[in-house]
Amino acid sequence: MASQTAAAAVPKPFQKILDPTKIGTWNVVRRPPVENHSVIQGKAREQNSNAFKLHQVKEGVRLRKALNAITHGKNIFVYHNIRTNQVVYSLTRYLEKNSVLRQLLYHGKKTVPATLRKDMWVPYYSVHFQDSKIGLRAYHLLREFAMQRQLAPPRSMITITEHWLSQRRPRDPTEAKEFNEKYQDKVGWLMEKKDRARAVMDQKATSVADVSAVLEIQEEEIKNGFADGKRGFLTRTARRRRREAKAKEERIAEGQAERVAAFEKTLSGPMVDYKIEEVEGGGPAVDSGVKILWTDLHDARFAKMWPERVRHGELDLSRDHVMPGQKGVHGLTVLAEDEFKEKKTEEVKA
Repeated sequence: MASQTAAAAVPKPFQKILDPTKIGTWNVVRRPPVENHSVIQGKAREQNSNAFKLHQVKEGVRLRKALNAITHGKNIFVYHNIRTNQVVYSLTRYLEKNSVLRQLLYHGKKTVPATLRKDMWVPYYSVHFQDSKIGLRAYHLLREFAMQRQLAPPRSMITITEHWLSQRRPRDPTEAKEFNEKYQDKVGWLMEKKDRARAVMDQKATSVADVSAVLEIQEEEIKNGFADGKRGFLTRTARRRRREAKAKEERIAEGQAERVAAFEKTLSGPMVDYKIEEVEGGGPAVDSGVKILWTDLHDARFAKMWPERVRHGELDLSRDHVMPGQKGVHGLTVLAEDEFKEKKTEEVKA
């Protein structure tokens, strides 16, 4: 009887949900805890050794990949450069250096930065899908459209017009007079190399038009059976390779699930039980196929029209370089909300 009373007196741990897309920048994820004197490369290592630190960094990379695999392909996060209006696409809520630099093409001197400056890239909008295959297809199309426009821009984009001259004309009367003399007979000419690079790099408006076009293209693809799991005739070798690929994917998924479960156990304590899973409140709407969240809702007007299955919303304000979630989503017990600061974990556990 006494043991039953003591068991009833022990409170159950409070369950908290962590959104896997929002915790990739936490230090506890990038450098997960590893026990001291762990066997690394066949030898017990100290915490201050280089081998231990390198192993911890590699474990963080594996953990982030396992977390990203939970929602891989269902979300596309778009950032733009505040100086050049360049646009980059990411499958993660935070920017990764290699992914960003790979999307920036060389248009002349000082057009490609040496490294990623997170203070120069701000959240633009995010696109959320219900099916990961459709999301990955949209991501590939957006990357291709951006690449094609920069490599072979339309002539209207790099041609001198009256509107372009009015925007570039200096305010100083003397400089404005020299500017008018220089460009008075050049309307309809191609811009100079530096001006062409600046015009081609400005993808802020065309990115929105690309999203609208991609969603319209996908409507036709979905009607034709895209991503429904059905395929045409396959040879015996093709079927065998498909079985092997599926078996390999299942093994990788099992290993990633075990890694995430171990991380949940590490974070949890006697008072709080953490669970890492996809949060429905930040994903696509139930009655639509696609949800787009904007930092500034007026940017949606860059597109001429939007498909009927698209629903629009607003991103919450954030001072961090990590893209925030949807504005006005309440009623969910989500720890990784607002600015997704890691100190919230410490406050709850304390």
